[in-house]
Amino acid sequence: MLAAMPDSAPSPLSAGGVSPRSGGDACPGTLRLHRADDGALARVRIPGGVLSADRADALLAVADRFGDGELHLTSRGNVQLRGLDARCGGELAGLLTAAGLLPSAAHERARNIVASPLAGLDGSPALGPWLTGLDGLVCGSAAAASLSGRFLFALDDGRGDVDALGADVTLIAEGPDALLRIGAEDTVFRVPAADAPRAALLAAEAFLRAAADSGAWRVKDLPDGVRAELVRAIGSTAGEPVHRPRPRTAKAPAPGLVTGPHGNAAAATATTTTVTALCVDVPLGQLTPTQWRLLTGTARRYGNELRLTPWRGIVVPGPFDDGGAAEALRTLAAAGLITAPESPWTGVGACIGHPGCAKSLSDVRAEAGAAVGPVGRLPVYWSGCERRCGHPHGEWIDVVVTPEGHRISHVRGDRRDPPATVRNDPAALAATVAAARA
Repeated sequence: MLAAMPDSAPSPLSAGGVSPRSGGDACPGTLRLHRADDGALARVRIPGGVLSADRADALLAVADRFGDGELHLTSRGNVQLRGLDARCGGELAGLLTAAGLLPSAAHERARNIVASPLAGLDGSPALGPWLTGLDGLVCGSAAAASLSGRFLFALDDGRGDVDALGADVTLIAEGPDALLRIGAEDTVFRVPAADAPRAALLAAEAFLRAAADSGAWRVKDLPDGVRAELVRAIGSTAGEPVHRPRPRTAKAPAPGLVTGPHGNAAAATATTTTVTALCVDVPLGQLTPTQWRLLTGTARRYGNELRLTPWRGIVVPGPFDDGGAAEALRTLAAAGLITAPESPWTGVGACIGHPGCAKSLSDVRAEAGAAVGPVGRLPVYWSGCERRCGHPHGEWIDVVVTPEGHRISHVRGDRRDPPATVRNDPAALAATVAAARA
């Protein structure tokens, strides 16, 4: 039974589909379930966060059949199913395969691709061809099956949102070309847009060769000399080098109605301008069956697509008819989703905490809810232990539970301000977090 499971156990369908490195890579998937205190956990990769309404229905069906019935969004735009029976792995994987959510057993944990969620909706370039092209190339590459579950591709439409997330290989749209970034390097390489997905795959395969001796899972884990040699090797076959520092802060799309070029117009109405999409945030990334059905139903009436964002939000592309967008947004708000930037829940995140995780020192989700107050300038993330599972990138307020109390610090990329610690005082904790976010 569950108590006897290892932390990460392969399902019966994983034979022949486990990467050579998987013995040390504990990232969960759908063929390798993870043990948690609330049951087994499966992580379903959703490249680019893009789901059809039918596939969204399939996810809810398996969550209801095998798990706690809820859908849990991750910081990479994937979906986690929690509370699973430890023995469901084979049947779960079979149903996901039938729904088209598991196209390659060998590559299921390698399909980590984030994409700008508003791409093609607000005047920015569409990224669909890059996304389908790269996912197909990854699934067709025998070498790519060796990528760890931590390795990340990013497809950025030029606004810099997912370029700031610290991916291992990033493609950035720029006119008729793409810019290829390796890790956090300030130098990027210009490649023709049509060749961009293959360039990204070749860069990932080059990383695997460079990492063979070091055992690194990600570009940032490579020794400095090896990483520099990797960039030189990729640059020797790529196009023109361009100086373009990576953005320091990842800016999530604001909840509301998506209308104009490169941004949201949350105050606009469907009767005064064309609404191309709706954007909602999900409190703590946890969706009830009712909320998921509302989102899926809205998608089916309009663009038949959901886009899960790396900030635990969801974009529903349109186009929407007159009055339809505003009415849909009101319905989603009534169901408890965040539909306006003024919501006190905007920017608030947390790990699963206690009782779902044995390593957590407290119920950080309840604590985050109790501390919700005025909207802060900075996002805040609550972690039940030092692992900080699912934390954001860029600039944010870090709240970590320790044996001594809650430690609060301001993070700016790789830098961290001296922390403040609050002990056993919920009112002081809420006030300290609010002040830090402001």
